Amino acid sequence: MIKTVNTYSVISAFSSENTHIYRIPKYQREYTWGMKECDALFNDIVENDDGYFLGSFICVSSGALNNTVELIDGQQRFTTLSIFLLSLYEKLSAFKDEFDDDEMTEYNNLKNQIANKSSEKVNGKKVVRYSPKLILQSQNHNEDDYNSLFEEAGIPFQVQKASNRGNRRIYKAYKHFKVLIEKYIADVQKEDQTLTESEIIFSLRDKFNSAVLVGIEVDSHRDAYMLFESLNNRGVPLSAVDLIKNIIISASEKDGKQDDCYNQWLNILSNIGDDYSDQERFLRYYYNAFREELNEPFKAEDSTKKYPLGYLATRTTLLDIFERLIKKNYQFVLNELKSKSEIYSIITNRNTDEKVYSQDLINLEHIQGTPSYQLLLYLICYQDELSLSESNISDVIKLLIKFFVRRNTTDIPNTRNLNKIFLDIIENVNKLSGNKAIEYIRTMLIEVSASDEQFKLKLSGPLYDENYDATRFILCSIEEEHQTKEIHTDLWKRDNSKKYIWTIEHVFPEGENIPQSWVDMIANGNRDKANEYLSQYVHKLGNLTISGYNSTLGNQAFEEKMNKKNKEGKYVGYKNGLFLNSDIVTQNTWSVEYINERTDKIVSLIMNLFKW
Repeated sequence: MIKTVNTYSVISAFSSENTHIYRIPKYQREYTWGMKECDALFNDIVENDDGYFLGSFICVSSGALNNTVELIDGQQRFTTLSIFLLSLYEKLSAFKDEFDDDEMTEYNNLKNQIANKSSEKVNGKKVVRYSPKLILQSQNHNEDDYNSLFEEAGIPFQVQKASNRGNRRIYKAYKHFKVLIEKYIADVQKEDQTLTESEIIFSLRDKFNSAVLVGIEVDSHRDAYMLFESLNNRGVPLSAVDLIKNIIISASEKDGKQDDCYNQWLNILSNIGDDYSDQERFLRYYYNAFREELNEPFKAEDSTKKYPLGYLATRTTLLDIFERLIKKNYQFVLNELKSKSEIYSIITNRNTDEKVYSQDLINLEHIQGTPSYQLLLYLICYQDELSLSESNISDVIKLLIKFFVRRNTTDIPNTRNLNKIFLDIIENVNKLSGNKAIEYIRTMLIEVSASDEQFKLKLSGPLYDENYDATRFILCSIEEEHQTKEIHTDLWKRDNSKKYIWTIEHVFPEGENIPQSWVDMIANGNRDKANEYLSQYVHKLGNLTISGYNSTLGNQAFEEKMNKKNKEGKYVGYKNGLFLNSDIVTQNTWSVEYINERTDKIVSLIMNLFKW
């Protein structure tokens, strides 16, 4: 069944010495990763040690006549890694005239990771050609979009740019990686100004190339799918959290307290929840928030380090940190985790006790402010020592909401810098108290945040396309600001499938197949112009509202969307009484001019709602 199992670094999977061509079968799904997944991949590799494990892939050999293998599982990671390498290559191309011989070799090696080189004689002249190591499926222009990136990156490929590729995921990922690389360069140069951009890019390439994949090659598609099903249905392997539990219980056996220890562990998990990612996050945040005192007993063993246990708890360091803490004093660890998990349950809204800041915490969760939980864990734990009132905690959470609205809109500061920002605040806020502590937190958040100009610029662009979650939060916040107790709609309610009932609705529909009624209204019957407007205006705030009947409205004509009613005769279109629709219902037609005008109005509301 299994032909070979090998461990590959990224550089060995994508290298000139590995002549494999990876083909994604035509029947496989299209490329689905968005910015969130690209961010996660980038940050996981950058933040963790060299050799970070990226997962496995399954492929089927197509026989001895060529080196093509079909990629059955792992296509999203492979495609994303390849797109990243292309973006790295393009960034390096700007410096190639400055390279010495060794750097030029490294530069060419990167090109050979991405594409296979061949040559032939044409009319007596040698012609060099390149072909991709990865051949994508054709759904939704995937293969065309991917191949066109080679020309853009500076690798001759002689393909035409696919129309509207800027609206699809392949090209969006490529653009997003270029932005991430630029921000990474800026961050590194803040720490060491002697490093050149090309040196940083080469080091980033080395970091990615060291990441590890496990490749499983089988003889047939039947074997591949049997293996795929087996790997995905045989249960979950032991996690770091499971291993930490086992180490604690094992340590307690010498005292005969394993049963009591196990019950305490269950109490801790009841405060955190059943989801592994939540459990792991709590353990990391616990260490990060209280690392000063946790490291104190270990400084006698290693006085050369400020944090002998580790500067930061990451996925790769978490187990080692807790193993050392448990060996030192397992009962202390259990007691600490129990008391801190009780506070954490308040922060994550698992504890139903009503607090002054309960709604603020819900809003912080909605804007994906979880990285700040480590700061809140510290502040609430030492609330008395810091002379912080419940109202002070509420003020901090409101500041964090504003911070994350701006951060998630502009991507400033970068995701990987968030831990450092909150740990720096923790390290310094303990010297302050009361309003001085609040003002310090406010000053620090403003210092690292996007400026009003940067915030406004992002809000004025295709925000939905760049960050759906931030867009939804902003629109819901505006609507909630204009609701009363008498007229209140829960915009965060979910259906039985855990999906939001109220979703973002595009007035001018976002689909590529623009209905004729909209072509006539938005572009006077000119379909090419309508397609142009689609790419430029459809995702701007001025073209968006929220609706509980998005699927019902869909591609209908503007007037039908306006006057849509349900079976009971209740308006479910734009006349449903929402504040966000109050200006839409004043329009007889919809135009790009009004989209721009309404965008400016909404941006003004947002700037006022989330001002410092």
